[in-house]
Amino acid sequence: MLRTRRTRAAGVLAGYLADIALGDPRRGHPVALFGRAAAGVERLTYRDGRAGGAAHAGLLVGAVAALGVIVGRAADRGGRPGATAATAAATWMTLGGTSLARTGLRMSRLLERGEDDAARALLPSLCGRDPTALDRDGLTRAALESVAENTSDAQVAPLLWAAAGGVPAALAYRAVNTLDSMVGYRSPRYARFGWAAARFDDIVNYAPARVSAALVVVCAPLVGGSAAGAARAWRRDAAAHPSPNAGVVEAAFAGALGVRLGGPTRYRHELQIRPTLGGGAEPSVADLRRAVALSSVVQAAAALLAGALAAAAQDYRRRP
Repeated sequence: MLRTRRTRAAGVLAGYLADIALGDPRRGHPVALFGRAAAGVERLTYRDGRAGGAAHAGLLVGAVAALGVIVGRAADRGGRPGATAATAAATWMTLGGTSLARTGLRMSRLLERGEDDAARALLPSLCGRDPTALDRDGLTRAALESVAENTSDAQVAPLLWAAAGGVPAALAYRAVNTLDSMVGYRSPRYARFGWAAARFDDIVNYAPARVSAALVVVCAPLVGGSAAGAARAWRRDAAAHPSPNAGVVEAAFAGALGVRLGGPTRYRHELQIRPTLGGGAEPSVADLRRAVALSSVVQAAAALLAGALAAAAQDYRRRP
């Protein structure tokens, strides 16, 4: 593959700008197509055990990674413009920052107007929690926690993986993350079958979650937040969270915004009692809007960081 210093960096930054300008395609989104394909494969591969789940995840992620290698090599044969365009397209397809911001702001407007039923209907677009028993405060907290977690999953991680490995890495990351959202639950059906998908997702998001938290610390003052509070909550509270990655980002957001997250968290299959993250008051609708702003700033910082890392990595590989 081409090893020019700017090719992958330009592609990553172009993909980020495409997400800002275009958002997700309304029809035929590749991630949605992958999800439908994965559901079809699951009807053939499902076994109530970890081995079957590992085979399911490995088959699908391997197929997507192989497709990424083929596309990347074909694009490279077109020279620098082709390689840049392929990286840009893969980055754009795997990002979800604009959709996350739009949904978070729409949720804040519904809650501000007292349209709680409409907010409950919208919540599944952000997370897999059961909205039926949530009041206005519960909906606000759920939305803010989802914005925080997805700042890493849907924004920072795709950028970093595209920078690290180009088209194959970006597509494989999104496949892993999508499978986790489909089968990585502790429900009776997926407690064993989804174990591998959930562990794969923990692994590929381990470094991006910590980069995300570090960027929250750096960017918090830009939205009127506290860098010291973000660092303190991350250090003090994140380890108690059941997720090795979500807790890191959620704690940093809680500290940055001066709010308290965590507590009873109901999914359709179980009720979890989450640890307290941060030391402030329960989040308000205004805090949700601030979280969306912080998320967008963090994504912009991550795009610049990913572009710099991609350029530096390709420059290093060119050395004799």
